[in-house]
Amino acid sequence: MKKTFVSNASASMQQYAQQGKKHNYWFAVPHERSDHLYLFFMQWSPDMYGEGVRGMGQDPGFMVVKKNEESETCDELITDLNNKEWEVVSLTEYHRRIDALKSEDLRSLCKRLQITTKEEVNSKHCTSVKTELEPETFKPNLREPSDLLEADQIEKLARNLPPRTIGYPWTLAFGTSKHGMSIKSLYRAMQGQDTPVLMVIKDGDGQVFGALASEPFKISDGFYGTGETFLFTFNPEFEVYKWTGDNMFFIKGDMDSLAFGGGSGEFGLWLDGDLYHGRSHSCKTFGNPMLSKKEDFYVQDIEIWAFE
Repeated sequence: MKKTFVSNASASMQQYAQQGKKHNYWFAVPHERSDHLYLFFMQWSPDMYGEGVRGMGQDPGFMVVKKNEESETCDELITDLNNKEWEVVSLTEYHRRIDALKSEDLRSLCKRLQITTKEEVNSKHCTSVKTELEPETFKPNLREPSDLLEADQIEKLARNLPPRTIGYPWTLAFGTSKHGMSIKSLYRAMQGQDTPVLMVIKDGDGQVFGALASEPFKISDGFYGTGETFLFTFNPEFEVYKWTGDNMFFIKGDMDSLAFGGGSGEFGLWLDGDLYHGRSHSCKTFGNPMLSKKEDFYVQDIEIWAFE
């Protein structure tokens, strides 16, 4: 048999002031633990819960609800909860309640308590997000046209960019047709930038691929960047290769090269100091295959876009 204790030891100050009475709190404990709880009450508050209290005309501060009384008590509890517009529960308790929805009775109860199931939350959330984000959100405004990307390619890339870039216009921070084939010019163009940057490469075979860097390119002693960084290719179809979590070899730059990804001595994408020769290989950082048709390729053009 399960016993339920009702404690009126605590009080709602507001209700006490307005109504002059204490608030009841209901909780249930397993039968095998009820005696332990009773002993705890007697030990710590003998003046309220101890033996002989009733004989002195005092309220013991709790009462045991028998099994046949539980239904009525629960209905009163539900009615009381329904009078509240909100309830604070722990995350664990929230998920316990959601996961416990296995019967029509419980679903009906949760409807009365205005608890929503995971499936309903996800369905409503996904529908809301899609309605809000499609299609205009993924049609970014480019301050000037791209010579390397078509409109549909721009939209595909926009769908995979970090959330903090959404809504900002794309600005061409660097282009080899404008700034020349020099890594020094590339680093110089990155000065003053504070957003992620998108590098788009077109090679001698007409293949388009590149990388999203979580921060502007710079000269570094080691690797830098975050898991926002990813590689992509449009060859033969559009694919994005995001961080696998295997290592943190995101970006590394010096005056002789610029590299993305690593592991087992291979870079996912590498460019030399003249921005003319490049190489692509599978790497553990992004779990990508070779981005270009051939491992070694020649650069035809590069664009680097910032979001500001």
